[in-house]
Amino acid sequence: MNRRHFLQNTALATAGTMLIPAFLKSYELQAAPGLSERVLVVVQLSGGNDGLNTVVPFRADPYYQLRPSIAIAKEKLISLTDELGFNPALTGFKSLWDDGLLNIVNSVGYPNPDRSHFRSMDIWHTASDSDKYLYSGWLGRYLDAQCSGTAACTPYDAIEVDDSLGLAMKGVRSKGLALTNPQQYYQATQNAFAESLSRHIPGHDENEQVSYLYRTLAETVSSAGYIYDKSKIYKTTAQYPYTDLGKQLKTVAELIISGLKTNVYYVSISGFDTHIRQNAQQDKLLEDTAKALKVFTDDLKANHKLDDVLVMAFSEFGRRVKQNASNGTDHGTANNLFLIGSKLAKPGFINPAPDLSDLQDGDLKFKTDFRQIYAALLRDWLGANDKEILGHQFDALKLVKA
Repeated sequence: MNRRHFLQNTALATAGTMLIPAFLKSYELQAAPGLSERVLVVVQLSGGNDGLNTVVPFRADPYYQLRPSIAIAKEKLISLTDELGFNPALTGFKSLWDDGLLNIVNSVGYPNPDRSHFRSMDIWHTASDSDKYLYSGWLGRYLDAQCSGTAACTPYDAIEVDDSLGLAMKGVRSKGLALTNPQQYYQATQNAFAESLSRHIPGHDENEQVSYLYRTLAETVSSAGYIYDKSKIYKTTAQYPYTDLGKQLKTVAELIISGLKTNVYYVSISGFDTHIRQNAQQDKLLEDTAKALKVFTDDLKANHKLDDVLVMAFSEFGRRVKQNASNGTDHGTANNLFLIGSKLAKPGFINPAPDLSDLQDGDLKFKTDFRQIYAALLRDWLGANDKEILGHQFDALKLVKA
C-alpha cells in the first residue's frame, strides 16, 4: 500500500479538522525529560488589535488630536491609573485587574516591524528576526527541546483548539495536535478500517513512509480515546459566552480541570483588522474576549486549577496612532500584551504608557521585544531552556513567581 492509497482509503483524508493535523506530527515516542506541570494558554487576537483604544492613554493630548472621531472620551473609560484607562467594553478585564490577576505590558513589538498580517504573525509564531524566515514555531521548538531525553512525549502535550495547526505549534521533530471537539475527534477514529490499521505491526521490508503513517494512526486512535475519556470527567456549568472564543476556552477549561496532561493550549479570535468604522467592531470583540477570559479564570479558580495556569493574549501588531478617513485605523507596530494568572510577579502594568509625542513615521516605538516575554514564559513558567528554543539570549522580564 502506498501513501496516497492509504490516505484515500482511511476516511481520514476527509475527516477534516479532526484528523489531518495528526498526520503532521511525528510521534516517535522517544524523548522527554518530562514536561512542566504548569499550563500556558495562548490567546491570539488576529487582525491587529488597536491597543490605543484598548488601554487608553487619556492624558496624552496627541491621542485626541490624532483621533478626533474614534478616540474614547475620558469620562467613558474604566479608570486604572491617573493616565491610563480601559475601553468601557473591558469590564471583564477590570474584574481581573481588581483581583490582582492581570498584567499589561505596553509597547510590545520587535525591531524593523512588518505591517503585513501574514509576515508579522509568522514572526510572532516563529520568534524570528524580521529579516529571517524560520519554519518551526516557538512552541513547537519547546516540544522539540522537552522531548529529547528519555521519557516519552504524547500527541496531546500541546493542543490547538482549531480546525488546523498553526505555525507556532510546529517544531522540527514534534508538533502539537489540533482539534475542535474531543468527542468529534474520537468519533472520527471509530471505524473498522481505522481500527484494523491502527493495530498493524509494520514489517522490516515495509516502506518507511507507510510505516510512519501506521504508527501515526495508532497514536491518533489511542490519543483520541484518551482525550475523549478525560474530557468526560468534568463538564463545566460556568456560563461561557456562546462565541467561538467562549467555546474554545470552555473546551480548554474542561480538559485542564479533567486532568489532561497538556502543557500548552492555543486559541484565537479574529476580526481585529478595523480599517473601517472601528469602534463598534472592536468594542464587540473586546467585550467577547474579556467576558470569555473572565469566565475561564473563574472556572479554573473555582476548581483549584488557577495556580497552575497562565494566559498570554497578544495581537500581531497594533494600529497607526492617527485614524484614517474611514473612522478606522491602519496597520501599525507596537501594541499591548496581556497576562492573566494567580502567579504573576507583580500584577498591573509592567512598564510605562506609550509615548505619543515620540513616534516613528506615525507609529509607536516598541520598548519591549516580544521575545523577552517568550523567554520569561519558557524559562520561568514552563521550566525550559529559553536560549536553546529562541536561538538567542533575550533579557527575560520578571513576570511570574517561581
